[in-house]
Amino acid sequence: MQIFKQLLTEDLKKRKTYAVLITILLNIPLILLSIYGLGDYGIALFVFIPFFIGMCSTIILGYKKEISKAQARSIGFLSLSLISLALLAFAIEGIICMIMAAPFALLLTWLGSLIGFSIVDQRPNHAMSSIMFFLILIPLSTYFSTFSIPDVKPVQSKIIIDADLSVVWKNVIAFPTLEEPQEVLFKAGISYPISSEIVGEGVGSVRYCKFNSGDFVEPITRWEENALLAFDVVEQPVPMRELSFWDVHSPHLHDYFVSKKGQFKLTQLEDGRVELEGTTWYYHNIKPDFYWRLWSNYIIYKIHHRVLSHIKAVSEAD
Repeated sequence: MQIFKQLLTEDLKKRKTYAVLITILLNIPLILLSIYGLGDYGIALFVFIPFFIGMCSTIILGYKKEISKAQARSIGFLSLSLISLALLAFAIEGIICMIMAAPFALLLTWLGSLIGFSIVDQRPNHAMSSIMFFLILIPLSTYFSTFSIPDVKPVQSKIIIDADLSVVWKNVIAFPTLEEPQEVLFKAGISYPISSEIVGEGVGSVRYCKFNSGDFVEPITRWEENALLAFDVVEQPVPMRELSFWDVHSPHLHDYFVSKKGQFKLTQLEDGRVELEGTTWYYHNIKPDFYWRLWSNYIIYKIHHRVLSHIKAVSEAD
C-alpha cells in the first residue's frame, strides 16, 4: 500500500495517468480470466468489471485529493475506452460485440464512478478496501457463474400470405435462394439465411437451412402436411463473423448462442389466406439475461422476418 500511495502525487496529470494504468493492469487479467480461464460471459464480466473500472479509476484519481464528479466520470470513461481498444487490438473481442455491450457498460462505469467519488469524498478510509473487495468478488462470482444452467426460451413471428396452403407448405419445406440482405445488422456480420433444402420426406428427414456462415442441420420431428413442420437443431454455424482487423475467435462464438429446435405452423384463414408462424427455441449462456436477450430476440426476429417475407414473396408469386 505504501508503494501505491507514493504513486499518488499532487500532479493531476500524473494522477490521471496512474489511475488509468492501474485500472487497466487490474482489469485486463480479470477479463482474461473470465473469458479464457473459466469461459464465462456472466455478471462478473458485464456488470462487476465495468462498475469496477469506473470505481477503481475514480478512487485512484481522488484518493486524498479533491476532484469533481465530472473528473470522476471522465476518468472512468477514459479507462473503459482504453480497455475496450485493447480488447479490439489483441483480437479478444470484435466490434459488433463491443457495440452490443457498450450501452450497459457505459451505464455501469458511470455508476461505478459515482460510487468511487462518494467513497473518496465521504469515506476515504474505505478506498483501498473497496478495491480489494472487487478484486476478490469478481473471480469468485465468475467461478460460481459457470455452474448456472441457461433457460431455453421461444421467439415467435407471424406473417399473412395470400396464397394456396399447399404452395406455402412447399416453400416452407425448402425455399429458394434469397437475395443479398440490405439490413445493416446482416451487413455488419450477423449470420443470415440464404436458402434451405430437405433430404427425404416425413419424420426422420433432414432439413438443411443454409446460412452465409454454414448450415443448420435440422432433423424433422413432426410432419403434418400443410399444417406443421417441427425440427430439432443438431448442428449450427457460428452466429456471426466479427468485424475486426484480425481473425477473432472469441469463445462466445461457439456454444454460447444455441438454437435447440424450431417449427413452422400453417393456419388456413377464413378469407383463404394463410397465417405462417415461425418459432425458434434457443438459449444463450451470456448474462445478464434480461439485457442480452433483448439483442438475441431482436436478431432472431430479423432472421424470421427475412425467411417469412421470402416465403411470402415466392408463394404469392407462384
